[in-house]
Amino acid sequence: MAIPQTFIQELLNRVDVVDVVGRYVTLKKGGANLMGLCPFHGEKSPSFSVSPTKQFYHCFGCGANGNAIGFLMEHAGMSFIEAVKDLAQQTGLQVPEDDASPQDRERAAQQRQKQVTLNDVLEKSAHAYIKHLKASPRAVNYLKGRGLSGEIAKTFGLGYAPEGWRSLASVFPDYADPLLVESGMVIVHEDEKGQDGEATEGKRYDRFRDRIMFPIRNVKGEYIGFGGRVLDKGEPKYLNSPETPVFSKGRELYGLFEARTAIRVAGYALVTEGYMDVVALAQLGFANAVATLGTACTPDHIQKLFRFTDSVVFSFDGDGAGRRAARKALDAALPLATDTRSVKFLFLPTEHDPDSYIRAHGEVAFAQCVKDAVPLSRFLVDAASSDCDLSSAEGRARMASQARPLWSALPDGTLKRQLITELAHAIGIGSSDLQQLWHRSDGGVRSARAPRDPSHSQEAGYDGGGHGQHLDEQQASAYASSYQPSARTSFGKKGFGRWRKDIAPPRMLGSRRSGGSRADRAVGLLLANARGWDALSGDDHTMLAHLPAPHGPVFAWLETQLHEHGPQSWAALREALRGHEHEDFACAEVEQATMGADSGQELTELADVMERLRADALESLAGQLAARVQQGDVAAYEDYKRVIERIKDLKRS
Repeated sequence: MAIPQTFIQELLNRVDVVDVVGRYVTLKKGGANLMGLCPFHGEKSPSFSVSPTKQFYHCFGCGANGNAIGFLMEHAGMSFIEAVKDLAQQTGLQVPEDDASPQDRERAAQQRQKQVTLNDVLEKSAHAYIKHLKASPRAVNYLKGRGLSGEIAKTFGLGYAPEGWRSLASVFPDYADPLLVESGMVIVHEDEKGQDGEATEGKRYDRFRDRIMFPIRNVKGEYIGFGGRVLDKGEPKYLNSPETPVFSKGRELYGLFEARTAIRVAGYALVTEGYMDVVALAQLGFANAVATLGTACTPDHIQKLFRFTDSVVFSFDGDGAGRRAARKALDAALPLATDTRSVKFLFLPTEHDPDSYIRAHGEVAFAQCVKDAVPLSRFLVDAASSDCDLSSAEGRARMASQARPLWSALPDGTLKRQLITELAHAIGIGSSDLQQLWHRSDGGVRSARAPRDPSHSQEAGYDGGGHGQHLDEQQASAYASSYQPSARTSFGKKGFGRWRKDIAPPRMLGSRRSGGSRADRAVGLLLANARGWDALSGDDHTMLAHLPAPHGPVFAWLETQLHEHGPQSWAALREALRGHEHEDFACAEVEQATMGADSGQELTELADVMERLRADALESLAGQLAARVQQGDVAAYEDYKRVIERIKDLKRS
């Protein structure tokens, strides 16, 4: 979805950055500006300034700065398009959707209104539960017995659903309102519906009764669902809201809204197994904890966490169930485990959960457990060798078979190449022999995302020279000004830079070749294999989404689709594309990408195409930095050397 720059400017003219920031940060008058505690790093005295006249925020402590859109992207973890839509909704503006038909726009508007209405129903329910908690000594005593304070209960909005079957009837004037059912707050007894399919009055009842209520909010702070825990014995112990238009257990995390700032300050997100773990950990000094919602960890969960941090630690019980849950988390994390990200697994003694461990051994001891958690690489090897007798040839062969899908799921990079050596050593054969073995078992087709063979460029139709991305003089200037050296980058811990989020990278023009440009090919491959998008880094997303039309708008549209609906098949994406201004182009590229190929080949080629697009971008940047050095810009020289080293690394790989 391409949003005109004129609309962005009009939007920024209408919103007040003070109001936007004030939704998340307590601001106090400080001269011409307003001051508060920075939400991007831990501090005790305010150094975060918001200027009403310049419509800009700046932290004198950590250097964070930007406008209203940039704040939502950095603090709330929104994409650019999500931030624009959020601000547009507040100001009453309609985001231009030139690529959508009037019918599509009407349906989208109705869907947005439905979501807002359901959020309001859930929020009203949450406030009612809070009042019921204050009026229930039994519920209050239960929370106190679990060691929770009134302050932490207020932070997380904890409440209590009374024992009655229809307590919400006193909250909502019309208990028969269909929205109560659609939001998941009221159940209609399936066996008591009339002939017309409508439930008769009296057959409705509250979903949550006699339970401690944990409201679930999305990253924008909107109420999307609840989790309810029984006070005494009863089944189920925890009851969650059902899937609704605003709530999907496979994509949301409990406590993420409350934990955003703490995650940035701590430098990692701690994923636990339950609501109570999150609340208790926050009270005990680990406010960076979140929890899955009664379901196994999914790639969507992990992708959402990586918007806020590059380091995730999973905490599980050390029993069999905990190990099984950890294995599912490993499977979900593997495609996203790039060289710049850290994923670890913490296994506590079977008699402890995080809450009890901290109370027994203290915060320092738990922090040390987190530090000593098992890294993804070691857990992968352990999972591959599970139930294998490595003292026998049969056991080592079994390990080779179990290791293959795990290793193949990793994105190409240094971690993956190191692991093939470690796995081969444990199996007892050479790394090249192991790769050849896996290659043969594919019937001659290389496994997805295997390290690129130099000869593959010829197989894929690339000649390796002169068909990259090129920048004109104006774009090169924008590119050079937006580039900032940084230790945190998608190219490695000692990388050479990242993009400033308030300045888009230059638009790179894909020169044509026989069969299309590399950008053409990337369009076809990513639409045909939408899950490949999550395996790319944030820098890759930015680079692709800012390519000129038709490529950039298609990639921006794909990112929006994946965020709103999750990974979809090409058939589903094809339907959503109808009416898009670049529909014909996208369909043609998918057809080219899928002719005579299987998913393994497509993913392998995608890794190759992306590597070449990155290399093209680096070479463009090197040329721009060299020009700046020749003009006497001494500061550009160090950046130039880092870029050249990276280019050499890519060529060596």
